[in-house]
Amino acid sequence: MPVVVQGRGRRARVRAARVLWGVAEAAVTFGVVVLLLVVHQLWWTNRQARAGAERAVHSLERQWEEGKGEREGREEEKGQEERDEGEGGDSGVGEGRGRSSGVGREPVPLRSDTAYAIIRIPRLGVTAPVAEGVAKQGVLDKGYVGHYPGTARPGRPGNVALAGHRNTHGEPFRYINRLRRGDDIRIETRDTVYVYEVDRQLARTSPRDIGVIRPVPRSLTVPGAGYREPGRYLTLTTCTPEFSSAYRLIVWGKLTATLPRRP
Repeated sequence: MPVVVQGRGRRARVRAARVLWGVAEAAVTFGVVVLLLVVHQLWWTNRQARAGAERAVHSLERQWEEGKGEREGREEEKGQEERDEGEGGDSGVGEGRGRSSGVGREPVPLRSDTAYAIIRIPRLGVTAPVAEGVAKQGVLDKGYVGHYPGTARPGRPGNVALAGHRNTHGEPFRYINRLRRGDDIRIETRDTVYVYEVDRQLARTSPRDIGVIRPVPRSLTVPGAGYREPGRYLTLTTCTPEFSSAYRLIVWGKLTATLPRRP
């Protein structure tokens, strides 16, 4: 009988050891999976999005330069035609022909998810493409800065409202809390650079505070935050605190200069 009891005890210890080993293996596997997910979110998504955003910036710049060359050629041809007609004594030349400045024309509709401008924030070393829309898939998760549909276009009266990730997927707006009054934020389009100067900041507001992106931006939840007069504003929005989407951080600027874009 003692021998039998000893054998049963040994088998029980073996089974317990196997169970503990299985639990340990499961815990290690779970830890590795979690670690890989963290690495994917904090490193790989940033690396991938930044590379894609950089390619989009270079592609835009290349398209603009190619388009500029084509436009200059067409303008030179048109100018020569007008000069030739003028020499022929046509008194009607120049009246409403090829002279439109574009002022007052309706802006060309933007394609959703397609980059059409470049934002540069010198203090933060940020350069990112700007695309229409603020959806994660197709815009923000690509490392782009998203333009809120229905808000003003760059340079126009009203409020140019933009959104960007603060963490992961390129995180172009991670450090916008470090911006100070007077810092420049530049938005480049095909022919023009719009220079906005940082003016105010709202450290925390509700994600549902739509007042901050209205034509005259003014918080609906934080008394006194924002503006009361029409103008040409820029609004940057991102999540806060870091690694959370509980609130929104807002940076406001005003248009101070409109410059021709140079290569």
